[in-house]
Amino acid sequence: MKYIILVGDGMGDYPIAELGGKTPLAAAHTPHMDWIADHGELGLAQTLPQGCETGSDTANLSVLGYNPKKTLTRRAPLEAASLGVHLSDTDVAFRCNLVTLSTQNGVLTMDDYSAGHISSDEAREIIEDLDRALGDESIRFYPGVSYRHLMVWHGGAADIETMPPHDITGKAVKPYLDRMASRGVLLLQLMERASKLLKDHPVNMKRVEKGSKPANHIWFWGQGHAPVLEAFKDKTGLTGAMISAVDLLKGIGVYAGLEVIKVPGATGYFDTDYEAKATYALAAIKGVDLVYVHVEAPDEAGHAGLLDKKVSAIEAFDSMVVGKVLDGMKGFSEYRVMVTTDHYTPISVRTHTTEPVPFAICGTGISIPPQGSGGFSEENAEARGVLVADGSKLINRLIRFSK
Repeated sequence: MKYIILVGDGMGDYPIAELGGKTPLAAAHTPHMDWIADHGELGLAQTLPQGCETGSDTANLSVLGYNPKKTLTRRAPLEAASLGVHLSDTDVAFRCNLVTLSTQNGVLTMDDYSAGHISSDEAREIIEDLDRALGDESIRFYPGVSYRHLMVWHGGAADIETMPPHDITGKAVKPYLDRMASRGVLLLQLMERASKLLKDHPVNMKRVEKGSKPANHIWFWGQGHAPVLEAFKDKTGLTGAMISAVDLLKGIGVYAGLEVIKVPGATGYFDTDYEAKATYALAAIKGVDLVYVHVEAPDEAGHAGLLDKKVSAIEAFDSMVVGKVLDGMKGFSEYRVMVTTDHYTPISVRTHTTEPVPFAICGTGISIPPQGSGGFSEENAEARGVLVADGSKLINRLIRFSK
């Protein structure tokens, strides 16, 4: 049996007036996801358990079959694994965003959590300069992808109250900086020193000249120690591979013992090469039992509040990933495909929310009469009456299917 899990990050949403009261998922043209929903099992899964942070780390661990309450350490240590950064027992890894802060009505505000989706090449130059200027025997900076980077604090504190910058877009930053003060004085000092270095950094000077937002500050969050994760093969008996453009998912793959596959042209943004992800997934599935394919673009659109971009990202995911994978998997005598989203990222709130997410499973050995033309959407998934209350059990429905 061959399995592929297809995750459109942040696809879940609320009804939107501009879409005639439909969600982006319901309004988008998604014939392939609709086919899976109409010819397989459709339902909801609670991927974000109560008491855990509403992050992609929590949700994707759930989809892979890990209980986040037992395994989660927060996202930065997972991203460290993707970057090949080894963490000692006393190291604390922090996500380090390049962001744009601006003064609005006299108040320093989170203007852009991604510094205008700065390019990886530009960002690498900045992060390497920050490491040379601010790094020492206890602090190191490591470049990642676009605005997503890493800082490791040797002997540092993990119990600092931090906030994801995408959760405070358009808000004053002082209240969130104040919360860091009791345990994170060093972090605040690093952020202040970085802002002075970035003000006239050559990369930022060029970005301003061409009308792009400068990466004029850094923002620490998502910190934690290295996690201990049971190997996916030991948990399920299956070999597997991970395909994603973002370091968080790659890091989960590393800790889970999955083969992490690099796909040329995969960016984690709207310009990602959707079709290449499907091509590499179909090649990988020949050598392993399960492939996990993650597409970030719908989530980015949700955080940015870009309705048209979210709909188009969902449609691209359906046509170039789901459709191609579905056609390719039908060449195997035994196969199953699951499509889902890890969490909601509603346009109206621009951050993650905790509603159970729709999933659909089709393939051989799944004997469910065709369900009509309801299609793949939040509302139709709820109407089917199937709820996997513990999202970490969802993978069991894929592997050991039962109605």
